Amino acid sequence: MKKRERTPKTYARITHPLVRDKKGGPLRRAGWDEALDRAAAGLDAARGSFGMLSCARATNEMNYVAQKFTRVVMGTNNVDSCNRTCHAPSVAGLSAVFGSGGGTSSYGEVDHTDLILMWGSNARFAHPIFFQHVLRGIRNGARMYAVDPRRTSTAEWAESWLGLNVGTDIPLAHAVGREIIHAGLHNTSFIERATTGFEDYAAEVEPWTLAVAEKVTGVPAEAIRDLAHAYARAERAQLCWTLGITEHHNGTDNVRALINLSLLTGHVGRYGSGVQPLRGQNNVQGGGDMGAIPNRLPGFQDILEPDVRSKFESAWNTVIRPEYGMTLTQMFEAMETGDLKAVYCIGENPAQSEADSEQAVERMKKLDCLVVQDIFLTATAELADVVLPATAAWAETDGTTTNSERRVQRVRKAVEPPGEAREDIDIICDLAGRLGHPWKYADAESVWNELRSVSPDHYGMTYERLAEHQGIQWPCPDTDRIEPTYLHGRLWDEDPARRGRLAPFGIVKHDPPVDLTDDQYPIRLTTGRRLDSYNTGVQTGSFASPLRRGEYVELCPEDAERYGVSVGEEVRISSRRGTVQAPVWVDPGLRPGLAFMTMHFPDEVDTNQLTIEANCPIAGTAEFKASAIRIEKLPVSGPVSGSVSGFVSAPAVRS
Repeated sequence: MKKRERTPKTYARITHPLVRDKKGGPLRRAGWDEALDRAAAGLDAARGSFGMLSCARATNEMNYVAQKFTRVVMGTNNVDSCNRTCHAPSVAGLSAVFGSGGGTSSYGEVDHTDLILMWGSNARFAHPIFFQHVLRGIRNGARMYAVDPRRTSTAEWAESWLGLNVGTDIPLAHAVGREIIHAGLHNTSFIERATTGFEDYAAEVEPWTLAVAEKVTGVPAEAIRDLAHAYARAERAQLCWTLGITEHHNGTDNVRALINLSLLTGHVGRYGSGVQPLRGQNNVQGGGDMGAIPNRLPGFQDILEPDVRSKFESAWNTVIRPEYGMTLTQMFEAMETGDLKAVYCIGENPAQSEADSEQAVERMKKLDCLVVQDIFLTATAELADVVLPATAAWAETDGTTTNSERRVQRVRKAVEPPGEAREDIDIICDLAGRLGHPWKYADAESVWNELRSVSPDHYGMTYERLAEHQGIQWPCPDTDRIEPTYLHGRLWDEDPARRGRLAPFGIVKHDPPVDLTDDQYPIRLTTGRRLDSYNTGVQTGSFASPLRRGEYVELCPEDAERYGVSVGEEVRISSRRGTVQAPVWVDPGLRPGLAFMTMHFPDEVDTNQLTIEANCPIAGTAEFKASAIRIEKLPVSGPVSGSVSGFVSAPAVRS
């Protein structure tokens, strides 16, 4: 098939500050002093109604300084990042059960486990480095099960694929749990020793027989039974999930439903057994660890704890408000009502990454002051009053990042930034100085050492040790030892005192997607990522890729035939929020009634005009995975592929 003719928008580096003289006017070049003075004046005028959008791609050190700026300089806890659009439910669910929001295992344990359960995760495309460990585990004899509405590239490697209906993860998890209990395969000694709430959990899952679950989820009863027995009987098992679990209006409940299975079987707190949320941004874990979230101070310490606040107040010579700040979701709602008047956005692109993107843009236009600090002139930067050019975290900045397995690793400056671009920390400190807080950090290491002094989990990680060990997982409270690669081994301790807080089962109920399909919107649209592209495409769209084919709406062969469309043919796609046009791709990995799109090409096809803002009440994450749409055939101008008929499968990915 020929590639579709397309001229994607490219993003050049920002090399000098930009300011806007009046609302609606053009951005113009400015000097650093003028831009920083403008930014400081705008933020100063909005004290009490300020929000910080920190960056999950920047370093830990930047995130530490950004959240400190929010709390000390601006006097609020309104700080968040794109974790809110992806794994905030994982953090909320893990925290509720285990007291911390990190995955419990290391990547290396996947190499040596006996069973890998990939639930709502096309890790082959979205987490290719992690997937190498999955492949190594399979080669070492591990059995792999894939639970996903689509038969993805990841599912092709699985022993069994359970293709569930979108939004039925809880019924399926409950049915697996019930089958384990009825077969007598639950780990009674672990449940009695380490958990609470088992009887309530058993009662909650009791109605979810295999037959009932088959009817609701669409997964054959025998496949559910096979998964339940395999997972429970495995000596070691890893349960991994991605945004297929979290990007729902009940994402935290979905996470709790999966963690329940690990508690039921004792697959947590041991080498090779654990639960792993796979994170997409290079430092989404670290951003939260550094306190760039509205409810936790650095080291994931609860802001409501008086002793915790007192420690930080002493270290920072300030008073910290004893309340949770706004999440990113709440900040956007506050823009609508006028309760949030200024935003400092570092390295994020919410104009294109938020669900119901047209509404998100309109809300940002209502701000009195929007300061954007980035490396590219994104769609969000184009809305800003002040644009500050920053360095790229991966090559132009010293510091650290933290990956999904809680491993903190050094990143080092290798090249000079272009033009007048400056390091993030320097810019933030310059702004802090203009607002009455003359912070001086000699370098990234001095920031890191300040973080170590207030975060026990990071205290043992000096730059020297991070280099020596090529990264260290937290917790690392001592400078002379390394902790086990897995968390919560305490749950297996026979001494109740050392065992500590028990892990509660989550009593959660099935709650179908908010945006229901009907005769007007009969197709369920789910979204995800492709291997060759990254998020809103700002950083990847400008570079050539032999795999990249732009945005398509993917349909199964049966639906393509029903609509009378072929590969490359443009169709109109409408939801209850918006309408876009995109060409068709036919993927036999989809089932009738299910369509798939990405957010990688918003300048061509703004998929987020279709998605719904309905969000998880606990974590605030929107339901990107379940929109109701309709497909309308447009007048045919001729498929770009020439004589394509029938269907063409997705690019071969298995070598």
